[in-house]
Amino acid sequence: MKETENKGKVYVIQEVSKFNVISAREYGELIPIFEEGKQIMLSPSPAIRKAKMILKDFNDNDYLLLIGDPSMIGLACSVAGYNNRGKYKVLKYDRRTFTYYPIQIDLNERNNYDRESWFYKLFTRRRK
Repeated sequence: MKETENKGKVYVIQEVSKFNVISAREYGELIPIFEEGKQIMLSPSPAIRKAKMILKDFNDNDYLLLIGDPSMIGLACSVAGYNNRGKYKVLKYDRRTFTYYPIQIDLNERNNYDRESWFYKLFTRRRK
């Protein structure tokens, strides 16, 4: 199997012309979700429909490139997580090394730290 067959897609949340994101192609084909300059103002419905349509096939091989309007970033992360069982990967840019680093997010993850937290202990105590 070729290396390119394993690559997913990189969904660029919003096109921003002052940043060069070409190096993110290392992780897959670049697919923009929202155009440059667009913002979510009074009604988020059109943006939600567009994100749902573009991210409908989002899977474990795909990434979100977090760039653009913060509300659109939040929307795209929500839709991608919803479509992929609470899991998605993002590409974070490091300005010092000029490199993208993948970060995997699993909203359903449970670990030992959760069980040690004061919040968990408070709400799972048995009443005597």
